[in-house]
Amino acid sequence: MAKKGRGSGTHGHGSSKKNRGAGNRGGRGNAGRGKKAKHKKVTGMKDDVLGESGFNRPKKLQKDVNTINLKEIDQRIEKFVEQGFAEEKDGSYVFDAKEAGFDKVLASGRLFKDIDVKAEEFSDSAERKIEESGNQAINIED
Repeated sequence: MAKKGRGSGTHGHGSSKKNRGAGNRGGRGNAGRGKKAKHKKVTGMKDDVLGESGFNRPKKLQKDVNTINLKEIDQRIEKFVEQGFAEEKDGSYVFDAKEAGFDKVLASGRLFKDIDVKAEEFSDSAERKIEESGNQAINIED
C-alpha cells in the first residue's frame, strides 16, 4: 500500500474540505482514547495515579534539622576559628556545632586534623569515625 501523505495534495482524504478542523481528528491531545478496541487506555499509568494519596505529617511533628558533615568541618575549621565557632589549642581544635548553627553532625568524609566536636546530635557512624580518628565526640544537652 502506498503512502498518501507526501506529494498528494489531499493526503488521502479526497476533497480538501473533508479534512478541516480539530473536529475531524476527534479532539485534541488524548481526547477520546479508549473508545475503540485498537486504542487502549492511556498506558503507563497505574490506577492510583490520579487523585490524592498518602499523607503529610503534621507540622508540629516535623523537625527541621541543620546538618554538617565531617568533611566540611575538616575543610573549614580555620574559618570556624576566625568566626569564633571553634577554638585552637596547641595545634588541636574544638568545634562547637551548636554555636555554628548546626544541630547534627553526619559522617560523610573524615577528620584529618585533630578536632574534637561538640554537638547536640551525632549520627552513629559520625561518632564512630570521630573516635576512630583519636578525637572526641562531645554531646551537648540543651
